[in-house]
Amino acid sequence: MKLSGYKGHVTNIPRTIVPVRAIIGNYRDLWHVELSFRMSKTELDARPMLHRTGDAIEANLRVVFTALGAARFMQDSTGLLLKKIITTLRPLREFVGVIGDQEITFAGEIRRPAKDILDALQAAR
Repeated sequence: MKLSGYKGHVTNIPRTIVPVRAIIGNYRDLWHVELSFRMSKTELDARPMLHRTGDAIEANLRVVFTALGAARFMQDSTGLLLKKIITTLRPLREFVGVIGDQEITFAGEIRRPAKDILDALQAAR
């Protein structure tokens, strides 16, 4: 096998704190982060936002990363792709209405496979 170059990793973390092998191992796991960003742009409908203030930029990032965290939790808990979870759970609706002085909740029946997904999420909590 002929080598075509060198690859290096630069970090400001001292070797006494984190071993070199751990740094390289973490770099090899970077594909998880890249997958998350790909997922966040496509499945979470995250779009580039033009914000002018630091607070607005930070708020947008917090919303996107919160959604990403929830999405990853659902995927890891159910073993399903996020797209499948969304399409399965999307029809579920609940309506709370007030008739006179009474509050009434109307909810449809939850059938399989939606029930299986919700059970898996509940068990993972």
